[in-house]
Amino acid sequence: MERTGPTVRFSRLLAVCSAGLLAAGALAVSAPTAGAADVDLARNGGFEAGLDGWTCANSSGAAVSTPTRSGTSALRATPAGSDHAKCSQSITVKPNSSYTLSAWVQGSYVYLGASGTGTTDVSTWTQSPGAWKQLTTTFKTGPSTTSVSVYTHGWYGTPAYYADDLTLVGPGGDPVVIPAVPAGLKTTAITSSSVALSWNAVSGAGAYHVYRGGTKVATATGPSATVTGLTASTAYSFQVTAANAAGESAKSAALTATTTAGGGGGDTKLPPRALVGYLHSSFANGSGYTRMADVPDSWDVINLAFGEPTSVTSGDIRFALCPVAECPNVESEADFKAAIKAKQAAGKKVLISIGGQNGQVQLNSTAARDAFVTSVSKIIDTYGLNGLDIDFEGHSLSLNTGDTDFRNPTSPVIVNLISAVKSLKAKYGPDFVLTMAPETFFVQLGYQFYGSGPWGGQDPRAGAYLPVIHALRDDLTLLHVQDYNSGPIMGLDNQYHTMGGADFHIAMTDMLLAGFPVAGDTTKVFPGLRPDQVAIGLPASTQAGNGHTTPAEVNKALNCLTKKTDCGSYQTRGTWSDLRGLMTWSINWDRFNNWEFSKNFENWRKAAG
Repeated sequence: MERTGPTVRFSRLLAVCSAGLLAAGALAVSAPTAGAADVDLARNGGFEAGLDGWTCANSSGAAVSTPTRSGTSALRATPAGSDHAKCSQSITVKPNSSYTLSAWVQGSYVYLGASGTGTTDVSTWTQSPGAWKQLTTTFKTGPSTTSVSVYTHGWYGTPAYYADDLTLVGPGGDPVVIPAVPAGLKTTAITSSSVALSWNAVSGAGAYHVYRGGTKVATATGPSATVTGLTASTAYSFQVTAANAAGESAKSAALTATTTAGGGGGDTKLPPRALVGYLHSSFANGSGYTRMADVPDSWDVINLAFGEPTSVTSGDIRFALCPVAECPNVESEADFKAAIKAKQAAGKKVLISIGGQNGQVQLNSTAARDAFVTSVSKIIDTYGLNGLDIDFEGHSLSLNTGDTDFRNPTSPVIVNLISAVKSLKAKYGPDFVLTMAPETFFVQLGYQFYGSGPWGGQDPRAGAYLPVIHALRDDLTLLHVQDYNSGPIMGLDNQYHTMGGADFHIAMTDMLLAGFPVAGDTTKVFPGLRPDQVAIGLPASTQAGNGHTTPAEVNKALNCLTKKTDCGSYQTRGTWSDLRGLMTWSINWDRFNNWEFSKNFENWRKAAG
């Protein structure tokens, strides 16, 4: 959040790869002439039947009508983070036989290969932006090989690639058989809103389908998946099947798992549709000072901006009302406290927000952690507040090199923040309101990039809020990511979305509710939050921040997410009817703009019921 005018603070990440690394793929070799008995074994190699027969990682692939090399369709697949958009097909072959693999491709870096050959796996690659180029390689199967996987993929950080007319020519193998029923289904993690599952891998399986209560809810390429969007303290029954080109196995034995109680998180008596706003209490800017007593009843949660540290690493947080010299109309301490009590008596929540644009907070040590707990408690007690809003920005949160799993963070600034908030929650009990206002860089960008990355060189702040949100999800009242001052962010459709319109808010919010693999790693899926834990963060006016969204576009986003009406090209993964509402920076800027933002939301929630 900003104390002055709009500033774009979004860091752009580049995946930089050396030519030597890219050259790791084997060079193309000349293809021998196919024998008379040889046939093309690839299924749907021209993608005329969509993705039938193909499995693309993280839903990164799609059949498109342009560009094509021949026919009416081709494959388009988009790399994301550590996922290089691999699309593969398992094909039955004969042992001790020679095969020729070929495809026409287009893109910055495109690979074609075969694995599981039983001899030497092969791959070849090319750079072919804007033009179709044929890739060809050959291999021989091993003495016991009966199936191979053929694939295409792009390269990390590059745009979408295209493939068409893929063939695998050689002796036909024995018919593909339906894979066996998966065994060993078990839970690996359970929260109030998600269940993570794993099972034993099945030979010949190209994909696995997860069922909840008999309804298919997830598909995975490997033997694990996370089911999200569940209700706290509820028992669910899960089964899994294995599938390939021949069909789908029977369902496994059922496994029952019960979600956790939620640990006191949730609405803490918020209305079903809530409006959250930041009140400039400790400073003034172009929007002017607004007294607590003058905040309209439209606002259900009022975040006092800001509590700030005495130094970046001290953990000692201080808060004071705006000085008279800066805010001539500031109320007295007594009047401020009385106005807070009046708001609370009317059912409103008043929180202290820590951080903001200028308030860098790094809890590098346990001493800083303890100072944070003590000083924040003093502010809450002094003003009789309902809880805490975490608005850490800039360099407050980052991940140390090697800290690659959001489920088990090791970076001190992350671990100490989680510990501090849990201490505050334990002190104040289940009615303690906890909210967070991270930027997209620290949350949704984690779909592509997490920390410094597996090879280093990335911005260590990328996705750095994810371990905090995950560890505190059962204590979290509201997450309202700032959908502004942001660069383009990739959504679950593997397309980039830009701020300022309904599409951006729909895509960004859908990610929070559906969950997503962190840095494209399907073994590390960030589980979706409950809809009642999520609000959309927006600037109240054009002066408040980059990415202002008109009321009409705001309503489109709300309608799409809660009712699946007024949607654009982005297809949500669910209908999130319990979405909590909106957050804005700020109450002051909304007043400056004649209350356009809050009046529009009031009208929408009255119509929505």
